[in-house]
Amino acid sequence: MKPSMLSKLDQLAERLDEVNQLLIQEGATNDMDSYRKLNREHAELEPLVALYQRYQQAQNDIHDAQEMLNDPDMKAMAQEEIETGKQTMLDLESDLQKMLLPKDPNDERNILLEIRAGTGGDEAALFAGDLLRMYTRFAERNRWQVEMMSESASELGGYKEVIVRIAGFGAYSRLKFESGGHRVQRVPATETQGRIHTSACTVAVMPEADELADVVINNADLRIDTFRASGAGGQHINKTDSAVRITHLPTGIVVECQDGRSQHQNKAQAMRVLATRIMDGQLREKQAKEAATRKSLIGSGDRSERIRTYNYPQGRMTDHRINLTLYKLDFIMDGDLEELTSALIAEHQAELLAELGDE
Repeated sequence: MKPSMLSKLDQLAERLDEVNQLLIQEGATNDMDSYRKLNREHAELEPLVALYQRYQQAQNDIHDAQEMLNDPDMKAMAQEEIETGKQTMLDLESDLQKMLLPKDPNDERNILLEIRAGTGGDEAALFAGDLLRMYTRFAERNRWQVEMMSESASELGGYKEVIVRIAGFGAYSRLKFESGGHRVQRVPATETQGRIHTSACTVAVMPEADELADVVINNADLRIDTFRASGAGGQHINKTDSAVRITHLPTGIVVECQDGRSQHQNKAQAMRVLATRIMDGQLREKQAKEAATRKSLIGSGDRSERIRTYNYPQGRMTDHRINLTLYKLDFIMDGDLEELTSALIAEHQAELLAELGDE
């Protein structure tokens, strides 16, 4: 193991001792915010330090076995213990490397998922609807909640644009690599000649912002317009100016919400979407700067990039970033994304490990 990594592990072991002492001090619960932070830190450090202690124990076992090599009666057993110890150390080193990888602070957050129809007209809008169903089914498999935030339906079905909130532990960590261009190749229902058409949608996955903690929004920077909602929605639609459009003047971000039953509800949802989009812009700017110094295929945050193709005639899905092709399109479109998301996460971890090795 590299000296820099050993040094880091030693520091974390010392920090765990400090945290343990702070937690058992008299009056530790007087400041509950501080107490909760210490408990979270303890929960993160404890499994890592326990693994490091196993690594050190394997190292000590090898040292003890090497001292027995000079004894003819013990030599065979000592050699076997040395080989076993070396393999244990290799396995533990790999696990420790993964645990030392920098954690994305947004991984545990809920998300706002935006899907926009691109080239392909009505067929692209229908595909946007298919993608929404795919992600909704995946959310159901993970027992996450899905809440419609905003929708602009197309005439033949599907969506020109749709925004949903997906709430559940680890939602962002599993879906953050879905942002980008999604392309579909299939014969549209309206195609009489049986020709395959290519259409596209753009997907954006954004960690949900806490309006108060993450983003400072000055009311003077907002232009708020109300208007009469349009489309299906029951008796409350078209009766009052309940729909809300908020424009954030410094960034030019515009958010509309009209699916709530009141102007107050629509404004609250629009503010939540606005805060998330502002934070997302800041996150993408940071990712762009990082991408300038290192080549990251998976977490680049570049939504203009075509990341995936869904080919219906061949029943295949290809993710172009990691050259993964799966011939189970029906299952994927029904929300079976576990293999795909796991492969993307594993590739991202491999990139981070390579960077860790370069340090």
